[in-house]
Parts: sequence; C-alpha cells; structure tokens
Amino acid sequence: MSGPSQGDVTHRLHAGDLGRRITARRVRLGLTREETATRAEMAPTYLAYLEQYADAAPNQGVLLKLAEALRTTVSALTGGDVDLPPGPGQAGYAPRFTQLSRTECGDLLSTHGVGRLAVSTTHGPLIVPVNYTVIDGTIVFRTARGATPSLAPGTPVAFEVDRIDDAFSQGWSVLVRGRARLVTDVAEAQRLAQQARSRPWAGGRRDLWVRIEPYAVTGRRIAV
Repeated sequence: MSGPSQGDVTHRLHAGDLGRRITARRVRLGLTREETATRAEMAPTYLAYLEQYADAAPNQGVLLKLAEALRTTVSALTGGDVDLPPGPGQAGYAPRFTQLSRTECGDLLSTHGVGRLAVSTTHGPLIVPVNYTVIDGTIVFRTARGATPSLAPGTPVAFEVDRIDDAFSQGWSVLVRGRARLVTDVAEAQRLAQQARSRPWAGGRRDLWVRIEPYAVTGRRIAV
C-alpha cells in the first residue's frame, strides 16, 4: 500500500476527521506511526497518508486492522459513536476493579482535556462540561459571566474526569471535591492564561478564571 504520488494534485495535505481520530488514538496509546503501521500490517507511508489527507477513503478491511491495532472500534475511528454516550458495551470477562492512589489520580488529571463540573444552583444541582488545566495542583478553567460554571466560586464543588474504552469495556475515573474561587488578581489571571493547555471549545468571550482547590481526590479503574 502507498500514499499519493508527488504529482497527484487531487489530494490535499489536510487531516480529515478520520485522520485526526487515528492520530489522537495513536498518541493516547503512546504509539509511534511506525509501531501502529506494524500492528496494522501496513506501510508507515500509507498510515501517514490516512492521517494527513482529508480525502483518504480506506476500505473496511483497512479500518478493521487499524481498529484492532489501536484497541478501538471502526465506529469510533469513523465518528459513528460521536452522539452516543460512552460505555454501551458489555462488561468484560473477569474485570478487575482497583482504587487509584493520590499520585495516580494526579497523573491522570494532568493529562488535561474536558471534565465535568457539578455545581449547586437555585434550580438544584447541575453538571456541565468544562475545558480545564491543572496548574499548581489545582483545577483551573475559564468561563463567561452568567454561564453555569460561573456559579461555582465561593461554593463546594465536585469535578470528574474519565476515559472509557468501549472496545475493551475498561476505563478509569477521577473525582475531585474542593472549593472553587474566582481569580481576581490580574497578574494571576495572566499567568493562568499563559500556562493553560486547554481552551474553551465553546468559544466566545470567556474572561473569568475559576480555580478549584481540592480537599479530596479519589479514583478507580476497571480493567480486563
């Protein structure tokens, strides 16, 4: 198998949805392109083509090999499960349930990304997703005035992150309980903006920084 020739002007070097999902899954597993290609029984140049070209259209056989190599499903690689909640698969055979140490929880939290923030409101508790970063051992995120996350400062909150592997019915979750406060110091807010690794996906003006100072961090993992 090989990618497009140098003179093939019908291909455009721009990663499509499939390429981005392949790359993200490969990086999450800590695999190089060469290692992944070997697992999937294809040339590294062809894998590079799949990752980098928006119009790449591999057949079902290639997708099955890639899914197996990346320990996922064809549906996940092609975006067929985007609108589905994680975890529809059956429980694995003889699953192992373990509690995570504080250090393990911190390491997983520090991978950054999207977490779920639970806050109290006048209409009852609400849970909303936020893009977060761990800085100085605390959870920080940016929000907009009037948005649900902006209700967190001054109150006790819960914050949860997880990773679910539907293909293997395994995953982990980390729960943080702490008190949220609004960052009012201009210099501190500027420092957080410089160090933050996650930007709000929702876009728009989100100039309120909130910091969650944990008083309890717990986690668990299910493996097969």
